[in-house]
Amino acid sequence: METKEKLALEIIERLKKEYPDAGCTLDYDHAWKLLVSVRLAAQCTDARVNVVVEDLYAKYPTVNALADATPEEIEEIVRPCGLGKSKARDISACMKILRDEYNGKVPDNFNALLKLPGVGRKSANLIMGDVFGKPAIVTDTHCIRLVNRMGLVDHIKEPKKVEMALWKIIPPEEGSDFCHRLVYHGRDICTARTKPFCDKCCLQDICAKNID
Repeated sequence: METKEKLALEIIERLKKEYPDAGCTLDYDHAWKLLVSVRLAAQCTDARVNVVVEDLYAKYPTVNALADATPEEIEEIVRPCGLGKSKARDISACMKILRDEYNGKVPDNFNALLKLPGVGRKSANLIMGDVFGKPAIVTDTHCIRLVNRMGLVDHIKEPKKVEMALWKIIPPEEGSDFCHRLVYHGRDICTARTKPFCDKCCLQDICAKNID
């Protein structure tokens, strides 16, 4: 484990230099909007979500307005993100709970977030880290692919298991930013669909993929 911890710290430092300003790629100015966007981002690009939510918030600018909308009305707007019916249903139910149980605010408690419709561990961690500045590890597809390639985890694909393995080796205060940087790195260099651009990678000499 000692070597994985050292490797993790080295990777964190190098990615900081490479992507100093990395942050969440979903646009939001209120916590509840991030909650909506995260649900819409399932199997959809963040860029598309950012466009679609503009129309959603123009029509429903508050938690209460969105809670009062029917799932069908929400679906009409969010359909371009795919899975419109289930996403609209979750968003509608989620906003009603925020309105009725939390005075329109997003809870800053991980387990409370997990109880919200359509919120899984990945979304809850994103909100804990980005909105509340709490320790968080967001195991999205980029994170899972990259930490396996780098050798930080050993052939683990299940998001929760990857998250638990990373908690052991990533300093808590680094987790959220580290995961954002993995997204940037995964898009630009350590890509999924093409061969990764290892020759341009700042981790080339320490990545397990190259050392094996």
